[in-house]
Amino acid sequence: MQHRTTYLTVGDGTRIFYRDRPSPSTSPRPGPPVLLLHGLAGHLGEWDDLAGRLEASGHRVVSYDARGHGESTRRPASVSRAAHVEDAVTLLRELDLAPAIIVGQSLGGLTAMLLAADHPGLVHSLVLVEAGPAGRSPELPGEIAGWLDSWPLPFASLAEATAFLGHEAWARGLEERADGLRPRFDRDTLVRTMTELSAEGYWPQWSRIRCPTLLVRGASGTMKPAEAAEMLARRPDTRTAVVPGAAHDVHLDRPEPLHREIEKFLAERADEPNEPTSRRAGESLSR
Repeated sequence: MQHRTTYLTVGDGTRIFYRDRPSPSTSPRPGPPVLLLHGLAGHLGEWDDLAGRLEASGHRVVSYDARGHGESTRRPASVSRAAHVEDAVTLLRELDLAPAIIVGQSLGGLTAMLLAADHPGLVHSLVLVEAGPAGRSPELPGEIAGWLDSWPLPFASLAEATAFLGHEAWARGLEERADGLRPRFDRDTLVRTMTELSAEGYWPQWSRIRCPTLLVRGASGTMKPAEAAEMLARRPDTRTAVVPGAAHDVHLDRPEPLHREIEKFLAERADEPNEPTSRRAGESLSR
């Protein structure tokens, strides 16, 4: 299947780099389109494994580099949550994807959540991977800066980058320069991206989401169980899943069980459209 990889310019002039995987023409029942949103310091290529599985399941799948990341504009005028949401809205409308399944991991999950809260007509269902509405600490930007400063740049090889970053998919997001491999993002831009999150919490937005929602955590992920419990308390119709053998990057650690959980979640909604939400709540365990 031929994939289209190109740019879309959004309202403030930021160029968004995206990949469009059409649903297979042989699929008897094409599913809703899927929009994939990566986390901080990530890139669209880290979704390749999951995107391929979703495409094979009959979905059109679009992934993109968030502003300030990858091949998108490296130093955009704004890195606010509102700007990130507007990028996703523009893609959904310009590519005629809505209503779409929105899948977001970590920071991309927060963008997905705010999108579902503010633009319900564009969202078929929501999948949050290690992402929630809790506010962060004021120390967060400094912690991110320290983490980025710890990278032993430049990396001499893909193997060296993979060993440090933990996944080859992350390493493949680097760019090759004369002195070695370096990130395709600006360090200060990423720190600015986290500033808004250092003080804000998004519980009101979470509470007003009405689309079917799946919350996925890695068994050894960084999302606090208390946050997940509060999310379920406020929206008891939320389905949750914990993926064994996965940390924060569930989509990289265990893409197959993540795909299985997503397809099971979608199938349950299709099979039981009138089922009371209280009976659809609960937690499942991938094996």
